[in-house]
Amino acid sequence: MLIVAGFLGSGKTTLLNHLLRNNRGTRIGVVVNDFGAINIDSMLVAGQVDAMVSLGNGCVCCAVDVTELDDLFTRLAQPRANIDVIVVEASGLAEPRNLIRMVVGSDNPRIRYGGLVEVVDAEQFPSSRERHPELLTHLRLADLVVVNKADRVGAAELETLRGEIADLVGTVPVYATTRGRIDPGLLFDEPLRATRRVAEQLSFDELLAEHDHEHDGDDEHRHLHDDYTSVSFTSERELDPRRLIDFLEDPPPGLFRAKGFAAFGVAAERRKFLLHMVGRHIVFEPGAWRRGEPRTSRLVLIGAGMPSEPTLSRLRETVHNADDFLDEQAMLGVWRYTPH
Repeated sequence: MLIVAGFLGSGKTTLLNHLLRNNRGTRIGVVVNDFGAINIDSMLVAGQVDAMVSLGNGCVCCAVDVTELDDLFTRLAQPRANIDVIVVEASGLAEPRNLIRMVVGSDNPRIRYGGLVEVVDAEQFPSSRERHPELLTHLRLADLVVVNKADRVGAAELETLRGEIADLVGTVPVYATTRGRIDPGLLFDEPLRATRRVAEQLSFDELLAEHDHEHDGDDEHRHLHDDYTSVSFTSERELDPRRLIDFLEDPPPGLFRAKGFAAFGVAAERRKFLLHMVGRHIVFEPGAWRRGEPRTSRLVLIGAGMPSEPTLSRLRETVHNADDFLDEQAMLGVWRYTPH
């Protein structure tokens, strides 16, 4: 579950529209935590509580009050809802901390925190920061900062702005774009769908997505993948859990998500550990290897502006190269991030 926040006019709804049009098969449940008329992908959503509209591409759009969110999340997460990812658009004046707590604290095993994306207006950021000091708090909560409307400022001004935001948020990735255009693969995994049959007619949504893609100018198209980095790491040797935890707790700059599974070189620990990391939120889930499956660790890291080679170099240092096993105390860091 992804939370999108930002002050009024920053471009949250524009970003959502882009995701709805360009996700290539992901079924998104959009939850609008606000009142008033909100136009999402040309579908008008009335402001009454618990209004729900099914969009033509299989997505669902809802407008609810915060007191109704937990029940709605449960409904959208049910398998029969056929939703791949839930995206919550927070009210322009909302405090995102409470939404984060609600998602992270959910007991529903199908609900997993996908990060807080804070959208800021590149042109209006200095004045917004002055008028709304709480914006700084929101930025420090973010797992990804999207600097929208980057085309409205000069290159030097944009670079200065990104530097100022980076000073505020530390290693959190800062992604610059225009018109809310961000690659869905940076935010969530797109599900594997059946391969299209030969001569099958494109759906309206696919035609619209291809039309938008073909008519982007070179500069605008560049922003679709601005600083988007994906790093894959594989090790046939088991990992040292302490070194991996050190890497995750002190991540490379720009890392937004990490996923995969690991085998640890610890005595009496032969399980497969699934890893899910978004921003500062780390979760390990112990499980079983499939029969005949090699005990190979595989991790994928996704970020914006993340340096590939230094990141891979640090990951290689997590490999346990000694012949003897580590003692069970080495797993304490992993247990700290394992749900009970």
